[in-house]
Amino acid sequence: MALLLVTGASTGLGLATATTLASGGHDVVLHARNADRIEDVRVLEQMYDVVYGDLSHREETVEVARRADAIGRFDAVVHNAGVMRGDDVLAVNTVAPFVLTATMTPPQRAIFLSSGLHHSGSPQRLAPDFARPGRTSYGDSKLFVTALALALARRLPHTLSHAVDPGWVPTRMGGPSAPESLEDGHRTQVWLATADTDSIDPRTGGYWYHQAAQAPHPAASDPGFQDAVVDALEVHTGIPLPA
Repeated sequence: MALLLVTGASTGLGLATATTLASGGHDVVLHARNADRIEDVRVLEQMYDVVYGDLSHREETVEVARRADAIGRFDAVVHNAGVMRGDDVLAVNTVAPFVLTATMTPPQRAIFLSSGLHHSGSPQRLAPDFARPGRTSYGDSKLFVTALALALARRLPHTLSHAVDPGWVPTRMGGPSAPESLEDGHRTQVWLATADTDSIDPRTGGYWYHQAAQAPHPAASDPGFQDAVVDALEVHTGIPLPA
């Protein structure tokens, strides 16, 4: 039995991930922006605990980390929360996973939701543009968080870190016409969070699509680009990544 945190788990992929893990006998802490986001409160009966907080705000994200830390050290954190467009794309998709990672007691495993659209990101930017967050595309935000996941695999060897492309699935973000299944969309996160590490290859630093390792955008694998992203996040948030 593992202690697991899933962010953005009130609906869609996050909810499917959280309920599948709970059904497997694990202690799952569900994160949601607020209580009103949970459409069926009966789902909370399956959860070990719940934490609320708006990940578009740094202070609330730090508070989510504090409350989660008070529950215990997590075996795995699934950074699922995300938005597709608007001024909060960079804050939720990139900054929040960094703040949670840099603030919480390091988990044994960290899984970051990327997207196939990260291949359309612009590495020429070298780092997030925090002065104009509304100009950051979804693809850019996912390129940055993929680079973050792979940077952590290199810099924090005691935390196994992976990025996952869940595919285009029928969620609130993906829309009802999405061609792939919700089941396929969350299976990889569940597997990476709970499987015997001997069955995961690469053991850390993988970019995954439906339990198969894939090649990410070349920039995401470049240590120089990874470090530029991490450095920019540290300066922007004022929170250093633990050595």
